Amino acid sequence: MLPSATVTGLDSAIARAQAHLLARQAADGHWVGELEADTTITSEQMLFCHLLDRVDRGREQKAVRYLRRRQRPDGGFNLWEGGPTNLSATIKAYFAMKMAGVPVDDPAMARARERILELGGPPRANVFTKILLALFGEYDWNGVPAMPVEIMLFPRQFFFNLYEVSYWSRTVIVPLLIIMDRKPVRWLPPEQGLDELWPVPRERASLRFRRIPDPFSWRDLFWKNFFIAVDDALKIWERFSPRPFRRRAVEAARLWLEARLAVPGGLGGIYPAMANAVLALRLLGYPDEHPLITGQLKEIEALAVEDAHELHYQPCVSPVWDTALAVNALVESGLAPDHPALRRAAEWLLDRQVLVPGDWQVKRPHVRPGGWAFQYHNDFYPDVDDTAVVLMALHKVRGLDPARVRAARERGLGWVLGMQGSDGGWASFDADNNRLYLNNIPFADHGALLDPSTEDLTGRALELLGTYGYRADFEPARRALAFLRRTQRADGPWFGRWGVNYIYGTWSVLRGLRAIGEDPAQEYVRRAADWLERHQNPDGGWGETCESYERPALAGRGPSTPTQTAWALLALLAVGRARGAAVERGVRYLLATQAPDGGWEDPYWNGTGFPRVFMLKYHLYAKYFPLWALGTYRRTLDG
Repeated sequence: MLPSATVTGLDSAIARAQAHLLARQAADGHWVGELEADTTITSEQMLFCHLLDRVDRGREQKAVRYLRRRQRPDGGFNLWEGGPTNLSATIKAYFAMKMAGVPVDDPAMARARERILELGGPPRANVFTKILLALFGEYDWNGVPAMPVEIMLFPRQFFFNLYEVSYWSRTVIVPLLIIMDRKPVRWLPPEQGLDELWPVPRERASLRFRRIPDPFSWRDLFWKNFFIAVDDALKIWERFSPRPFRRRAVEAARLWLEARLAVPGGLGGIYPAMANAVLALRLLGYPDEHPLITGQLKEIEALAVEDAHELHYQPCVSPVWDTALAVNALVESGLAPDHPALRRAAEWLLDRQVLVPGDWQVKRPHVRPGGWAFQYHNDFYPDVDDTAVVLMALHKVRGLDPARVRAARERGLGWVLGMQGSDGGWASFDADNNRLYLNNIPFADHGALLDPSTEDLTGRALELLGTYGYRADFEPARRALAFLRRTQRADGPWFGRWGVNYIYGTWSVLRGLRAIGEDPAQEYVRRAADWLERHQNPDGGWGETCESYERPALAGRGPSTPTQTAWALLALLAVGRARGAAVERGVRYLLATQAPDGGWEDPYWNGTGFPRVFMLKYHLYAKYFPLWALGTYRRTLDG
């Protein structure tokens, strides 16, 4: 029996949450929620329209209203709700608003300008901001890291080549190689320039790269200064060398782009890559009406979130991810596994299995395709995380064609197993994409150039294997468990690469350990569960700020959110702590914070694009994760 004091209204809460989630399902069976990013995507899109001479003044003013709403009291713009001012985001927003006609003496502009000057102005901005400014003649191309187009010809054996960086870096870099080779400038009239943002006149400003890594380590110091010296040499080489392979490299970049732009979904399915591709194709002479350009522009506009008053842009969309997680949550919360809504969702997912080769096959040439991507279409870049949650969802739904499900499962499981890294862990889109010293090249000042194995992905892969009957003595599982033991933090938690942060990573790992059959009484498992219980907030919930990526001492600390509370509960339930006081208080928190419509709302951001520099808010997380946790709690105690 469930403790009545704890579960008053539990059944009602679950039923209302299920109804709320089901009501958001599209007619064809899928779910998709808004994937909100910081203001930089919207600012970049506003400026991109000026580069193309495609400005819609009415929509631009909607975007200005969005930027005004998101401005912080100190005048700056941040990278996540409640976060500190970020210089690059503030420069982009200021520039976009100025190009939209907001006068420099507007109070919002004056406050933003003051913060930009306090933080050092354009010379202290990140590389992508400098490139954007250089396109308008507002930053010297010589102050941008060298990226010669001949990189396209570097062999696989070379220490740096396209397939030693992550998929998201690759799709951004290739069109940028063309752009940076041509170094185009759309000169602005003086009144639209940004001279007022430079703390010293730009002709006297130093454009040298920062030589001290942050955070500091002697190894990173060596590599950072080594790559700065390489950058200096490359700039001399670009200026004075005859460059006999330049034309061949440009052609290689063009062919690479054409192959990936010819399929639906946009380049890599992500905003910066699509915009860069349009600029690159125009520089290569493609007319604006060319299908490859119009296709990218259409995909970019599909990312817009617009109402009567405001407009902003998502970096990408998340339908496969949202649908698979929603299915798992509904089944685990007691919805009949053959419910028509679940069958429609499963059929929709089956239709989106990627059965063609992608970039991942460079590292794994003998692995058959069979994964799922994050977006509606992104055939070149399926990922392990989506594939795992889709396969777990398909395992739980009933009433499907058994032969079709069996074929999808065999291809999907084979692909996931083939993508395991040599270190025993799993990454998202590539295997063994782990040359970490490359994060010190000047171009990679965002620190997310690579896609190495991570704890959360490895936990998810273990949960998938356990769901399909594999146990800890299975060789891939043994290697994965060794990886997780090596990467566990001394006080118990695991890092979360794709969700905020240690609560997310620990949830993913503990679910995986339970599924694969690890004994929850083992010391390292108990240490992780104890860490979660110690970090419960007085209100019964759990929360963690995005700042924990910058300051690990903040791991597990922050105002409570429904999503992070659900992750913590699912983790504790996985290791047998359903009857503990911490779980009971967490359940009470979810019951108390449920909205009348049956859903929940996260006040803070819950997802991670790139740790420290690009955070996300999945708007559906608070609709299905709390439901999943409450359903698992009820089922665990009933069992």
